[in-house]
Amino acid sequence: MVFDDVVGQSHVTNTLRNAIASKRVAHAYIFSGTRGCGKTTTARIFARALNCLHPVDQNPDNTCEICTEIIDGRSMDIIEIDGASNNGVEEVRNLRESVRYTPARGSYKIYIIDEVHMLSNAAFNALLKTLEEPPPHVIFILATTEVHKMPMTILSRCQRFDFRRISIEEISQRLLLIAKDEQVSIEPEALAIIARRADGSMRDAQSIFDQVRSFCGNSITAADLLKAFNVVDQELYFRFTDLFRTHAASGAIELVDVLIKGGYNLREFVGGLIEHLRNLLVVRSTNSTQLIEVSEQYRQRYASEAPHFADADLLRLIKQAAELDQTLRFASQPRYRVEATLVQMVRMENAVQLNVLLQQIDELKKKLHDVPAPRTDVRVTGEVSAGYLKSPAAIRYSPSASPVIENKRNGNGGANTSASILSIVTPREDSSLSSDAVLSRWSEFVGSIVKDRVGTGTSLSVSRLIGTHNGSIRVLCPDEYHQSNLRRERDFLADMVHRFFGSRAVIDAVTESEQAERSPVSHGGSRTTGASAEAPPNGASSSQRSTAGEEHPIIAVLKREFGAERVGE
Repeated sequence: MVFDDVVGQSHVTNTLRNAIASKRVAHAYIFSGTRGCGKTTTARIFARALNCLHPVDQNPDNTCEICTEIIDGRSMDIIEIDGASNNGVEEVRNLRESVRYTPARGSYKIYIIDEVHMLSNAAFNALLKTLEEPPPHVIFILATTEVHKMPMTILSRCQRFDFRRISIEEISQRLLLIAKDEQVSIEPEALAIIARRADGSMRDAQSIFDQVRSFCGNSITAADLLKAFNVVDQELYFRFTDLFRTHAASGAIELVDVLIKGGYNLREFVGGLIEHLRNLLVVRSTNSTQLIEVSEQYRQRYASEAPHFADADLLRLIKQAAELDQTLRFASQPRYRVEATLVQMVRMENAVQLNVLLQQIDELKKKLHDVPAPRTDVRVTGEVSAGYLKSPAAIRYSPSASPVIENKRNGNGGANTSASILSIVTPREDSSLSSDAVLSRWSEFVGSIVKDRVGTGTSLSVSRLIGTHNGSIRVLCPDEYHQSNLRRERDFLADMVHRFFGSRAVIDAVTESEQAERSPVSHGGSRTTGASAEAPPNGASSSQRSTAGEEHPIIAVLKREFGAERVGE
């Protein structure tokens, strides 16, 4: 092998070849990266290239005596050490003794220490001095998959090369060359399945290829490969996203049944589902299929399917699938967990963007403003028992201008009758609110306020009704405290006025000083809040004031709800 045979690590091999050509070779190197990405292979090629008798473009010729000895493992100048099994300080001390001897035949004596991160702290400390001041004929190549475990004192004395994960395309191309050399027919989709299963490792990909060839012979198809490794078919993932588009919950249960009967690993399926949803999200976000690692056939499939989904929906699905993957690690019944989650995902409603929703609300408001107010009152009657409508409701029109709620007793007129006749009148929105209408029912209105909110009703009861003016009901408050209390409840009081009187109006709370500056209002008489009769003049008798006090809304509520009785003057 030469540097050109190393797959996907051109940034490393080109740098090493330039170092050899310019004779600027360092005394120590660190090769770090995931498993099977070519660290040890590159170290061996580099060692042969440094000692080769007849190098070709800084590559070893692999035919000279020194290259042959290195390939056969007979060279005294290339020493490979397994750091996992020789991680003690004694092994490093022996290494320090051997570095003093010059190479037997080559130009350099090269030590390749694999899995160097497994060395103990004492071994690293013993190696430190040798790395700092090595003999000129010694080169160290330290290979590791976990470079973060190495001390900074070691890292600072070495040139570091990071080997990247090999892409699916690069693995597929190399496997295709191997298949042609060995005269094996293999489908492109099968190559993609092997490359994805290898997870960036060329060594794993070659091992899987050898296993598949033993199973399938010299003709390898994607279907045979799925059977050999029991890999979840990609079509099942597209089937799930089709179920999400149609919200077919029964199909999700059937999909899990297919997985169980096929003997598939449920966690492997969920992991593949996350990758599938990620591919859809990437294609939709970038409008390109270059960032997904699938075969060309499925690139086109993703390009056609991605526009049917929203980014928010895909993000929510990925989150739910990731949570499912975590819970399956400890689930006692994984099938039930997968079924429940897939049904939940399939039945999930599509997301709506906030700006679109706000725009629709604005359009709806415009339409509502353009619609004329209804001109007809509706009266609904029916038999009621314990607050529920027993008999079918009868609807009829009524010319009444104000809302009426009637509860007519049965013929016996008893209070404990089980059935009543309920009559509800819906008021016209455009009905005008006259001062006389407000005066006639003001006490009843205040009583309803007291029943709902005692504080607000009390402030309203101690205030005096003045009259109506331009869609407002003006009341005179005794002080600023009650005025502020009523103004805080302005929206609540407006809703209650609409519900009670059937017209839109607000409570305008004023004080004596403000009233003098305000415009005149429709005369409301001299009625006081909470009284159905005119307020007694200043010279009224105590009996008259007592009668007015009995009609106070709070007293009326106490009598009605708790059966209170007057005990004396």
